[in-house]
Amino acid sequence: MPVNLSFAKRYVSEALLREGLTYLSKDPVGNLTKILAVGKLIAQREEHRQAIAAIEYNIKTYPAVRTLAEDVLRHSHPNIREHLIYNWAVNSALLGIPRQRQLSEKLGYNIPHFLLIDPTSACNLRCKGCWAGEYPHHDILSYDRLDQLLVEAKELGIYWIVMSGGEPFLYPRLFDLAAKHNDMAFMLYTNGTLIDDKVADQIIEVGNISPAISLEGWEKETDDRRGEGVFRRITAAMDRLRARGAVFGVSLTATRENVDIITSDAFLDFLTEKGARYGWLFHYIPIGRNPDPNLMLTPEQRAFLARRVPYIRTHWPLLLADFWNDGEYTQGCIAGGRRYLHITPNGTVEPCAFVHFATDNIYEKSLAEVLQSPLFRSFQKRQPFSKDHLRPCPIIDVPVALRTIVRESGAKPTHPGAETVLSGAIGSFLDERSRAWAREVAKLRAERAEADKARAAGR
Repeated sequence: MPVNLSFAKRYVSEALLREGLTYLSKDPVGNLTKILAVGKLIAQREEHRQAIAAIEYNIKTYPAVRTLAEDVLRHSHPNIREHLIYNWAVNSALLGIPRQRQLSEKLGYNIPHFLLIDPTSACNLRCKGCWAGEYPHHDILSYDRLDQLLVEAKELGIYWIVMSGGEPFLYPRLFDLAAKHNDMAFMLYTNGTLIDDKVADQIIEVGNISPAISLEGWEKETDDRRGEGVFRRITAAMDRLRARGAVFGVSLTATRENVDIITSDAFLDFLTEKGARYGWLFHYIPIGRNPDPNLMLTPEQRAFLARRVPYIRTHWPLLLADFWNDGEYTQGCIAGGRRYLHITPNGTVEPCAFVHFATDNIYEKSLAEVLQSPLFRSFQKRQPFSKDHLRPCPIIDVPVALRTIVRESGAKPTHPGAETVLSGAIGSFLDERSRAWAREVAKLRAERAEADKARAAGR
């Protein structure tokens, strides 16, 4: 008999799990350890048990990680614990991932962990270099198709939805959608400027939405890219969310101009004091509006992040993910339907938010059909794109792979200018930068090997 959500919950009582989350606010670390123990018991794969064990180890070993867990569980509003945290931890991770793996084996195509959906291309800002800046600005996913898409996702065990845009808080029926699918967890990449008192109250009321607010650094860096006064509006939004017990994070784009700022002690202290609990660190890629290769991190700066981010994770109560350097944890690129895919506001399905090529549209095919697309099959048969997971990306690390995939699958650019990453000045720049990064990775590996040798000798 196939394992599905209701079947699994006959063995792991939903009522007991919800009760456990309720008691987490009283003794966060103690009760979380008990829930993690249950997770290890029902995990169907050794890799999942090891991941849970790693969470346990980090909570016990690092005070900053323990503080993060305590703050999230003790100070979150009950609606957030009941819906957002429960849906992500239980429906998406504990029960959803095994369901996805089982169906992948049964159906013969890969089912991802989450979907990245742009419900609308509308935005109230016009940020310099926006990765989505060249998409048409009048597109919006119909409520009926988006609603049905979430139904299709849950049938495949997918309970985690990430939204971007455009500005997702401009989608007219956003909160209706989240309320209807109250068994899913939603994370929204947002510029944060629309989170007034009313929106903050709605986030708490619906319970299953977590904003990830975009910042470029301090007021100067943020306003230079996003517009005058944006930084102050963002910090006011953070204050509203924290005061109400929402769980929110930040989205940081690292460029050669701001990487030292956004990873500085002072800025990390600021983020944690404002109440951010997680962060996504993206490396600038020359796509979208007015792409500028010179804003990319240098190989030395990227190596700095490979050293700095692991330190941040154990010294600040902020779960920070480095989207490219964390290829070591994800065993390479996660795009192309392997772990996620990207759906634009007109329904076009891309492998990644940064790979603007497509063969399919969700207005023409179901989610299940899209997952079997020639573009995704071409992607997945080459993953990982490098044996060294510090070089996971087919855009900036192994550019020849993306060219081959586009040619083999017949994928077309999803907006004018998307093809510039394949050839010409930008394509040549990416080729050279990928070679320079490969040389830097070799140095980083040698450095780590020496450190391991020194630790072993000191035992």
